[in-house]
Amino acid sequence: MKRRTFIRTGSLIGAVGAAGALGVGLTRNRAGRKGAPGVASGTGTAAPTRTATGPAAAPDLVLRRATVFDGTGAPGLELDVAITGDRITEVGTIAATGVEEIDLAGMALAPGFIDIHSHADLSLLVNPNAESRIRQGVTLEIVGQDGNSVGPMSDAGFRATRDRYRDMYGVDIDFRDLGGFLDRLDRAPATVNLATMIGHGTIRGLVVGAEDRPATEDELRRMRALIREALDQGAVGFSSGLEYTPGSFADVNELVELAGELRGTGYPYASHMRNEDDRLFAAVEETLHVGWMAGVPVQVSHLKAQGERNWWKAKAVLRSIEEARAAGLDVHFDRYPYTAYATGLSNLFPAWARAGGSGAFVRRLEDPAELPAIERFTRAKVAGLGSWDAVQISSTRTDRNAYARGRRLGELAVERGEEPFALAVRLIVEEQNNVGMIGFGMSEENTAEFLAHPLGMVCSDGGSYAPYGALSGGSPHPRGYGTFPRLIGQYVRSGTLSLELAVHKVTALPARKVGLTDRGVIEPGAFADLVAFDPSTIADRATFEDPHQYPVGIPLVVVNGQVTLRDGEQTGARAGRAIRGRGRTTAP
Repeated sequence: MKRRTFIRTGSLIGAVGAAGALGVGLTRNRAGRKGAPGVASGTGTAAPTRTATGPAAAPDLVLRRATVFDGTGAPGLELDVAITGDRITEVGTIAATGVEEIDLAGMALAPGFIDIHSHADLSLLVNPNAESRIRQGVTLEIVGQDGNSVGPMSDAGFRATRDRYRDMYGVDIDFRDLGGFLDRLDRAPATVNLATMIGHGTIRGLVVGAEDRPATEDELRRMRALIREALDQGAVGFSSGLEYTPGSFADVNELVELAGELRGTGYPYASHMRNEDDRLFAAVEETLHVGWMAGVPVQVSHLKAQGERNWWKAKAVLRSIEEARAAGLDVHFDRYPYTAYATGLSNLFPAWARAGGSGAFVRRLEDPAELPAIERFTRAKVAGLGSWDAVQISSTRTDRNAYARGRRLGELAVERGEEPFALAVRLIVEEQNNVGMIGFGMSEENTAEFLAHPLGMVCSDGGSYAPYGALSGGSPHPRGYGTFPRLIGQYVRSGTLSLELAVHKVTALPARKVGLTDRGVIEPGAFADLVAFDPSTIADRATFEDPHQYPVGIPLVVVNGQVTLRDGEQTGARAGRAIRGRGRTTAP
């Protein structure tokens, strides 16, 4: 029995500008009807309907009358899309009747959103529904970011991870490396797809340890071998987190040598740079230098100019990236649509104080001889943000300090009669360095400029959460729930960038950066990862004060051909897959 579903209609906003004019869109012939009212449809004449080769058969699913933004940066056109199995089989005016049909009149239809910088990682094992991800239209997570990947793990690291996830979440961790993690997702899929990079901090911690010293030649050889092994297991890049230990202890020569293992694969070196405020220029130069010297593509992670005294630097670093691109370096960057970042509270403290791991860090905080130098650094760091009220506690590992979650540190200190620095130290000591924070330090003007820039992609830099169960704790950054709806609801509707460019930045552009040619576009033969949304109502609802809220305006998400979100609610399908790279032998 055939089923026909009607998704509610809504007016579409006009597209502002054209991505093609920026030289960043992917070009191809497009077929179908005129654009829906209010949506630019281009000037070309409709070509014949495009189909994938293969025997004619009734498609499993036909999506009718949507305004299709195909991911290339081209304006939307009113088209039908047919799906059989996990692939798109036809795009255009489709005569065949599907086993199921969904009327999307008045809706925009795009490739599923790809989060180029995600921290969903192991949370997909805790709650495979990936609630905060799928409900904002994300169908592919690129994890292993900021130098931190799921593996490889040492024996001690494996035991600690296994025990933590068993005790906290009832999840059995039965793998030690990226290959095992991806195999686990094959056996127990989530609602979203996942690909992963290999993290520099992870392999340095395994080989060199947590100490502040250069790697030996033998240790460099061992780290290079681990990168090669991870690439053969399916990694799609190499990430660094140079504000975090132990990655911060690496010099540029180490980074060049390790990133060189990507040469010939096409996969990027993605870097959370060594600094994002007072020494931003030097950090950008170092990141570009690694790309040039290693001969590999570069992805600058969550680009920002942090602290009001550094806001003026945004245009200059964009020029540096543009010039490197013009000179031949394959470089892009990503950024989330918020003016606050999230990290560990320990990131306000000097890297040298964190050497040796959390235990050594806590001991230094308790040492009266060490504390004054630590305090000077931390107070200067906070001054760059403006005040202690620019720091919001997002999580504590135990409930002992649950009162701090979601609170601004300055206000909380006054309320409790404590000095703010002393309160920060006490929280870290009592929680054994398991305290999260949100820092308010970027300008709205710079944020809009980064989001609209043709070399920029859009990321969440966030995890997967749910307003219920094990992932509902704490007060996380709202980007985990709202990044992609906010991009469209706030920045497209305000005219910061066009809808077609916004879609391109979260679909085809990130897909190509990690070597995926059959995702991120709507065309015959591509995987059927799709999201339907109403551009006039899509919006984020998560706030810094109340982050556990789903967005609105996204009624339908399809993952690998399976309807996963219908009328804004989960269907029970878990069609996500582990996406593996092509290894070292074949460039993507």
